[in-house]
Amino acid sequence: MPFGLEGRVMPEFFKVVAPQQIFDALAGFARLAFEQIDLEHSLGRVLGLDVVSKEDLPARARSTMDGYAVRAADTFGASDAVPALLIAVGRIAMGTLPDISIAQGQAAEIPTGGFLPEGADAVVMVEYTNPLADGEIEVTRPVTKGENVLDRAGDVAFGETVLPAGKRLRPQDVGMLAGLGVTEITVFKKPRVAVISTGDEIVPVAQTPSPGQIRDINGYAIRALVETVGALAIPCDIVRDEPDLLRSALGNALETADVVVISGGSSVGERDHIVGVVSGFPQAEIYAHGVAISPGKPTLLARVHGKPVFGLPGHPVSAMIVAQVFLLPFLKYLEGEKLKKEPTGQRVRAVLATSVHSPHGREEYIRVRLEWEQDQLLAHPVFGKSGMMSTLVKADGFFVVPIHAEGVADGEIVDVYLF
Repeated sequence: MPFGLEGRVMPEFFKVVAPQQIFDALAGFARLAFEQIDLEHSLGRVLGLDVVSKEDLPARARSTMDGYAVRAADTFGASDAVPALLIAVGRIAMGTLPDISIAQGQAAEIPTGGFLPEGADAVVMVEYTNPLADGEIEVTRPVTKGENVLDRAGDVAFGETVLPAGKRLRPQDVGMLAGLGVTEITVFKKPRVAVISTGDEIVPVAQTPSPGQIRDINGYAIRALVETVGALAIPCDIVRDEPDLLRSALGNALETADVVVISGGSSVGERDHIVGVVSGFPQAEIYAHGVAISPGKPTLLARVHGKPVFGLPGHPVSAMIVAQVFLLPFLKYLEGEKLKKEPTGQRVRAVLATSVHSPHGREEYIRVRLEWEQDQLLAHPVFGKSGMMSTLVKADGFFVVPIHAEGVADGEIVDVYLF
């Protein structure tokens, strides 16, 4: 059994927890602070405060069709055989308030988006009108009050909460804010995530590995994964498996980042020093050293200087799976979203093409390739060891075998989390 920094014997995995306990621990961290940003840079950011409208939108009734603004009562009974005859008294210009009003038996030409003139309460589509001589028009179809009209505040009312805090802004949300004249918004800061690769065998990607060495797959893959949820990935130098070097690297990362992710060194091998280094920091808390999952059992979760530290397995597949299952939902939580206690990613339902067996007592993540066959989406398991990055490249996603199940039979429906 490996020894800690003080020479004490440490059990193989001294705090193995269930996946749910990881999420419970993550929920105990505080979200990040707020900052003000320009609307121009708001896409994908999470609102820190409710956005409450300071005006009605639209400010007054507007037409939703090209046609004629009318009094609905003047069109009752109109048909192709017996059209209603109205007098056109003018045309409403876009972007201006009408300077005319509509009396009984009158109409005004109006474009889509034009403000209704006084007296009008509906719009007849241009397709149901025919111009006549002397400024008259025929209306061949009746309209009801409010038809083809967006009333004042019909879109948004003064004082209405338009977008709630915790909402990640989509393009349509940005457009709504622009329509309300919002130029600055309060959002949660983006998490800064320091990603450290450790191991004597890890070399930079530009270097040709010697026998027994491997390029830094995890550093690049985890940083890329972090960026998919809008977090800011901070690259760090590769660190050798030496406690002093690891302690220094972790200390430096904690000064600049909100979250530290260490890849490798969290297992139980002779050179795996991470748990000893982490526990050596003052008031460090170890929430987990081992999780009842596969792949990814040698996962570490700790709090150091009040900040979360993730120790991911060194095998690339394990590291990527653990990051998608636990790290990504947590980063979205830090940025203001609710903590979803499930893997991040779009879910699709598929039929399992091949039975999968799983040991009882651990949650297993099975990589799958998706294919449409005979009008049904099939999930084909992609098997391989946790060091085989190609299994992730070939897979479209993964499904979860529950911790107390012993597998899933072919033909069953599974929820696949897409990569």
